[in-house]
Amino acid sequence: MTAARGRTGRPPLTEERKAEIRLEIARAAVDLFVSQGVTATTGEQIARAVGVSARTVWRYFPSKESCVRPLLAAGIDVIAARLRQWPPGRPLEEAFDFGRDLTGDDRLLPGPDPAVVGALVRLTRTEPGLRAVWLQTYDEAEPVFARALAERAGLPADDLRPAIQAALFNAALRAAVEHHAWHTADPAAGAATARAELAATLRSALAVATEGLT
Repeated sequence: MTAARGRTGRPPLTEERKAEIRLEIARAAVDLFVSQGVTATTGEQIARAVGVSARTVWRYFPSKESCVRPLLAAGIDVIAARLRQWPPGRPLEEAFDFGRDLTGDDRLLPGPDPAVVGALVRLTRTEPGLRAVWLQTYDEAEPVFARALAERAGLPADDLRPAIQAALFNAALRAAVEHHAWHTADPAAGAATARAELAATLRSALAVATEGLT
């Protein structure tokens, strides 16, 4: 009998390494989009910037615009975890009293400098493909926030109340990030200053959201 022939070649990538590759591709895509525009950027250029093949880029992402999604979605799980830890009885506008710590968490803005991320958000205003990815990211975040709020309140996952709270929170969050990127972000400001300004904008947005409709 002959010995069983073992598997040869490169070992399969771990899920952790796959996530790292996605993030590397996202960083390269953002840098290229900001420096030369979306239209002028190709999948091949993104691949070269990372040191992988174009085939690898398309294996992970269906379009060049979708390459930025790992950066846009990086904070969803972090925010959801903080919502679960948010003490019961505290009003929504106080949710970002922990924003000083939350916006200082590098997992929310991994990769490029915060100024570059702000530039990416500004691009979503004029680039339909990026805008679609941006809105889809928030659409996917809402049920995650709803589950976190339901868990915090001890309510069923399909209860209407955390669903409405999550929709309110999600809309305020997106509006705050966009407002900061489009109106208050200073490209020359340091990372710490940018995070502090964003935290203040988030708290203001949530305070407005809790006022409701008059």
